[in-house]
Amino acid sequence: MLPYGRQSIDEDDIDAVAQTLRSDYLTTGPQVAAFEKALCEATGAAHAIVCGNGTQALHLAMLALDLKEGDAVVVPTLTFLATANAVRYCGADVIFCDVSPDTGLMEDVHLEEALERAGDKTVRAIVPVHLKGQCVDSAAIKAAADRHDLRMVIDTCHALGSTYGDHKAGSCDHEDMAAFSFHPVKTIAMGEGGAVTTNNPVWAEKMARLRTHGMRKTPDMAPWVYDMPELGYNYRASDIHCALGVSQMKKLDAFVEKRRALAALYTSLLEPFAPVITPPARLNYCNPAWHLYAVQIDFAALGIDRAALMTRLMEKDVGTQVHYIPVHQQPYYTDRYGSLDLPGAQHYYDRTLSLPLFPAMEEKDVRYVVEMLSGIAGIKG
Repeated sequence: MLPYGRQSIDEDDIDAVAQTLRSDYLTTGPQVAAFEKALCEATGAAHAIVCGNGTQALHLAMLALDLKEGDAVVVPTLTFLATANAVRYCGADVIFCDVSPDTGLMEDVHLEEALERAGDKTVRAIVPVHLKGQCVDSAAIKAAADRHDLRMVIDTCHALGSTYGDHKAGSCDHEDMAAFSFHPVKTIAMGEGGAVTTNNPVWAEKMARLRTHGMRKTPDMAPWVYDMPELGYNYRASDIHCALGVSQMKKLDAFVEKRRALAALYTSLLEPFAPVITPPARLNYCNPAWHLYAVQIDFAALGIDRAALMTRLMEKDVGTQVHYIPVHQQPYYTDRYGSLDLPGAQHYYDRTLSLPLFPAMEEKDVRYVVEMLSGIAGIKG
């Protein structure tokens, strides 16, 4: 069975976790700091705050901005639920924006349209999404954000190892903060894990405090004393998870190289099937780590709907997935904000399908997926 994504765990990963299990620290120990240091080295950011998952990372970033009821944040609708939900956790409103129909990525023009639609709402921040490994044009969006005095947090959960221009995803060269996920299907796996990177020491200290109930301890306090100046959460990542993360980070470059090679093979094999099946649209400023390989398919031209195609592929041991249903269409958000017409996101969603992609795949696996896809679709290159 070839799922759309899968972790790659070796004996050295298992040994790293086992060594931590035999140590004195299962949580709040040295592996936490070791992972944060490794993530800073991989991204170039000054600070990293590790937490339990990507959703917590997004929430911590929103908390660092002091979002509250009455504020609003622009979020692209083509993303996972957590990107928008983190805004709502703080009581702020979500202003959904459209995306490119070709790439699924938010652009500066989409920000401007969303701000116009926001009317007199107090928009304080934007959360662009690096989607499937491809990066938004951070410089262009940052320039638009600066014109409106907005903070920018990038959802980087798909893009560890990606680069754009001379920048690494998560470097915070343009954004104020970047949120990561280390779910098993991501570039590296912690089982569950997340982190925020930033170059702002004040935000870093605040997020580190908020992930541990908001507790603060200063050198002048007695050994048992701490205080809690604001409400926090239990968002810690354990040393067990971080030990796996540290081991996986050592393989980041190899994982990224393999993903790029597999994606390149997919593209070469699928190009003859255009325009019915189209490889992901490439952006000339970005070198993606390819968290996902999502093709665009003209299902009407094929004469088969997406559900039927996915079912038939599954019968051939090829797992696929759809990333994502536009979030503004979810009942919670339609009940709150009503219906929206975001045609770029709708066009992308209607045609997208994520094919299997993970480092343990071999060239023969990619060829098999393409053979099964083209055979079921009844098209020849």
